[in-house]
Amino acid sequence: MRGVGIIGAIVVGLLAGWIAEKVMNREHGLLTNLVVGLLGALVGPIVLGSLHLMPVQGGFWPSLLISTIGAIVLLFLLGLIKRA
Repeated sequence: MRGVGIIGAIVVGLLAGWIAEKVMNREHGLLTNLVVGLLGALVGPIVLGSLHLMPVQGGFWPSLLISTIGAIVLLFLLGLIKRA
């Protein structure tokens, strides 16, 4: 997450985790949303980078979008693992 700082990263992580929770129709707590959102910030650039879709600029909105995509992918993969 370029250009958002520590507090911004926490806010982005919480929002990304919450959005991913709603999109994937799951129910988690605040701490789980934070963890999923922050891990999504690690997974998102890998997914978007492999597809050559990374935005050039950093900041709050691109970071939120990338983190949310990563969090959704993470929740999807965890759902597959839980079913197996």
